[in-house]
Amino acid sequence: MTTAPAHTRFDEAAIEADPTVPIIHIRRDFAGTPEQLFRAHTDPVVLARWIGPADCTTEVLVWDATDNGRWRYSVTDCNGVPQFFRGSFHTVSPDRLVQTFTWEGMPDAVALETMTFEDLGDGRTRLHAQSLCDSFEGRDAWLRSGMEVGVNDGYAALDTILADGSL
Repeated sequence: MTTAPAHTRFDEAAIEADPTVPIIHIRRDFAGTPEQLFRAHTDPVVLARWIGPADCTTEVLVWDATDNGRWRYSVTDCNGVPQFFRGSFHTVSPDRLVQTFTWEGMPDAVALETMTFEDLGDGRTRLHAQSLCDSFEGRDAWLRSGMEVGVNDGYAALDTILADGSL
């Protein structure tokens, strides 16, 4: 992972593979508070409004954003084809989320995700996320999957929600 200068802004997601462990690092800045970002990642109604590619719809099927809770949602593309994702929450606190993440198309591949929300001041927050995959091959498959489209589309939708004052 590269270290960016303190003045660097991440208006689009910086997605990087760690060269020494099978981790994906994501950084992204938002015009919102850490509390708003936390809510966007833990409130199922808000999450369904922004997560995933722009041409897809998300339905939250199970959601218990508490320590030891679980979650499951579907993302349906414009052709009506759903993809299912699930996981467990390990730590849910205002400054740190830890959860597992599984795409049900590859049910044996589980990632451990950690997110933190860094207050940059002036109502801006930097999201730091890392996904520890179970292998380099699995990590690299994620990176080749086009995940950056869903990440950037979703975060652009979250920008809109933050700007419209509904969060």
